[in-house]
Amino acid sequence: MARYTGPSTKIARKFGEPIFGPDKSYEKKNYPPGQHGLAKKRKKTSEYGTQLKEKQKVKYTYGLLERQFRNLYETASKMKGRKGENLILLLETRLDNLVYRMGIAPSRAAARQLVTHCHIVIDGEVCNVPSRSVRPGQIVGVRERSKSLEVIQNNISRSASRFPWIEWDGAALTGKLLNMPERTEIPEVINEQLIVELYSK
Repeated sequence: MARYTGPSTKIARKFGEPIFGPDKSYEKKNYPPGQHGLAKKRKKTSEYGTQLKEKQKVKYTYGLLERQFRNLYETASKMKGRKGENLILLLETRLDNLVYRMGIAPSRAAARQLVTHCHIVIDGEVCNVPSRSVRPGQIVGVRERSKSLEVIQNNISRSASRFPWIEWDGAALTGKLLNMPERTEIPEVINEQLIVELYSK
């Protein structure tokens, strides 16, 4: 399956929450998509259906394909601690997600594009792999010749929210991953236990 490139609001309405961030279109139509979105009486979702929906929501939120997500879960399973929390932490430390968290890009999809177009560096070295895992202590920043790009400048000027596990340097346009984030610090509404139960079947 190829990566989804259709309307993001349609997916957000499917899951009943703005998973791609603030969305004016979602606020106007915060009910399921389709001709009978408002009136449709949906059958009670099975346990499997609830678990699958949660997994799909996380995949869309972080922009992963099925095989990528499964491989990440396998990696999380081999780590110490809770599988679900490990999975979320691995997703949070992906390069594209960190570029988004630092405010360099307005969305994870835009962050992925900046990475693949070689606008992002890790410890001074250009990296064009969005899935690259960033370790605590490493510095992610904008490539020197890309700092004047209008899309980057506009987004940094609008972005105000910062996260406690990232140290941001606005002058150099770099951010340092201080430590792995605590699960309670991650703002996304995710029930990772449902995903663990799904893969445990």
